[in-house]
Amino acid sequence: MISNLELRHIIESGFRPLSCTCTTNPDGSLMIRVFEPETGRVELLETAISTANLTSSRSIANLIGELRSEMASRKASFAEQGHS
Repeated sequence: MISNLELRHIIESGFRPLSCTCTTNPDGSLMIRVFEPETGRVELLETAISTANLTSSRSIANLIGELRSEMASRKASFAEQGHS
């Protein structure tokens, strides 16, 4: 089993070169905030991610991949609307 501290570190490292903070909520879920280190602009904010299924490196990598895809999709959608 992966400790919460190690889990948070792996997730935070998975979003480089962006900055990421991963904190544990009182209910045990995670809050993940990914942001531009120079501007502080938030790229992603997920407030209640369950840790129940985050028991292996593969499941953690899958979560990071899903969140990165979500960020890319939002960025592409925003760009299509004529905003840069």
